[in-house]
Amino acid sequence: MLVLSRRDVEELLDVDALIDSLAPAMADLSAGRAHVPERTAAAVPERDALLLDMPGHAPSAGALASKLVSVFPGNAGTGLPVRQAVIVAFDPATGEPAALLDGTHITAVRTAACAALSARLLARDDASVVAVLGTGVQARAHAIAVPRVRDVREVRIAGRDHAKAAALAEELSGAVDADVRAVAGYAEAVAGAGIVSAATYAVEPVVRREWLAPGTHVTSIGYNPRGREVDDATIADAALFVESRAAALAAVPPNLDLAEPLERGVITPAHVRAELGEVVEGTRPGRASEEEITLYKSVGVVVQDLAATALVLREARRRGAGTEVRL
Repeated sequence: MLVLSRRDVEELLDVDALIDSLAPAMADLSAGRAHVPERTAAAVPERDALLLDMPGHAPSAGALASKLVSVFPGNAGTGLPVRQAVIVAFDPATGEPAALLDGTHITAVRTAACAALSARLLARDDASVVAVLGTGVQARAHAIAVPRVRDVREVRIAGRDHAKAAALAEELSGAVDADVRAVAGYAEAVAGAGIVSAATYAVEPVVRREWLAPGTHVTSIGYNPRGREVDDATIADAALFVESRAAALAAVPPNLDLAEPLERGVITPAHVRAELGEVVEGTRPGRASEEEITLYKSVGVVVQDLAATALVLREARRRGAGTEVRL
């Protein structure tokens, strides 16, 4: 069995290759070619936390795996990621355990890469300013991934703590081929941006309809059991895209950005225009006009992890990376 550390995974996983690989993976999900059971969650009430189990099989990627991911919101600001994970991969031909690998880096990168895929599919061609809302692991991953799909000249970083936003902007200045700068607040970051990528643990919405310019594409991955990242007006006015209708509309645990507007009748399930995989395959429409606001609301699906795991294992075998162990 191959064991791959976080450092191994960081060295082996190529962001551009992952963005490309996610398109057929999402198409497989929408077409029913991938088998993705509902994820289950074990609660840790005293920490307001969860342990999630996410199994899946994607024949086109040659991947059979399960991800265990902990979601501990109390880790925010402590130096520990809110989401930490391991992935166990099995040989899809024999069922033998094939690899154990860090899933924390994969979770961050695959989430940002799918946001980038959504921008490739839905953002205006002339989108040149990206607003990244948040300063954590996911915000960093989005700031790296999303500008890869458009000719971006400016990346604006905003967060609750301006010092953290400034530190992240400085860190990214050499990693992103654009002018990266911290701004004073969310409204300033969003104003006039062609792509807005929200990756926060917000209680009050950081994406507000009155801040969004016509034609903006919004990606939102935030989850907070007590709050929202996107306001009702944006949810209602935007063309809504998801990874999976079943996962987004009945997420475990519920994502309030969609669950609350659904419960109060602000939107209905029919408000979802398409899954990303349907846009990839051309079975459902994407952006309808240059002025339309589009919103990709992510809850995370395991086919993204399967695509990333397949890439990592393929590259590990090519390079002879990792450690072989006998169980």
